[in-house]
Amino acid sequence: MTNILEQIGAQVRAAADAAAPSVVGVGRGTSGVVVADGRVLTAAHATRRPQPTIRFADGASTAAEVLGVDGRAGVALLAADTHGLPAITWSGVAPRLGDAVIAIANPGGRGIRASLGFVTAARRSLRGAHGRPVEGLIEHGAPLPRGSSGAPLVDHAGQLVGINAIRADGGLILALPADADLRERLDALARGETTSPLLLGVAIAPPRMARRMRESVGLEARDGLLVREVDAEGPAGGAGVRRGDLLVSAAGEPLNGIRSLASVLDAHDPADPLPLTLVRGAEELALEVEFTR
Repeated sequence: MTNILEQIGAQVRAAADAAAPSVVGVGRGTSGVVVADGRVLTAAHATRRPQPTIRFADGASTAAEVLGVDGRAGVALLAADTHGLPAITWSGVAPRLGDAVIAIANPGGRGIRASLGFVTAARRSLRGAHGRPVEGLIEHGAPLPRGSSGAPLVDHAGQLVGINAIRADGGLILALPADADLRERLDALARGETTSPLLLGVAIAPPRMARRMRESVGLEARDGLLVREVDAEGPAGGAGVRRGDLLVSAAGEPLNGIRSLASVLDAHDPADPLPLTLVRGAEELALEVEFTR
């Protein structure tokens, strides 16, 4: 038993030694990872300041420039003098259920942390910000301290398999997979492209609640999304959407769940008006939502 534990400990140390030189602190409480010379990938919330500070293991620090933010994936790419640190090596192999993974972090530059865990779900989906689905997440049990978002998840060889993003219930962590999609996002961010989710400016209730509330006041039950609040200055408010309206279709697509609305918005060109069908009481109305005015 002792020999097995020593072997596990040695493997964790080896993986950490391979990955740690690429891991930096960002700001006062976030981690990041060098993905290319002069380029650091981190969590999107680390860019609240226009010039986040990169902190290195030797105590040095430097100001970074935000190249781009991907609001859908929750990551950002920074440009900074990375002091010759090596870019992390990508695994290229998706982890499977039960695979051992190691979380490496440097929260705010306060020192490297490494912890061992196992993949508990290899293709998790999650309802993220504004109801948008985030697909293909890696769920794992490697414990992480606060400030570890934006830090790498690596395999036994210290190669990148994911970017730790969300702390889930029960102490589990969700990581964005380091796959071809993430590489494409990085390429777009390197070109200075910043993506923000298209929003209607409403708070909505799911279909089951909408049906229940309509039935409670004697109205016909219909599938749709019930508008609970409206930002009067937002796109939907400008188009005439009111609190209590039931959104039943957008761009001709039925709205049978919050994800269906997110899918329509993600595919829509904000330069074009969005056809929206809603029910107000017993009356069906057709509106057009303008996102650029």
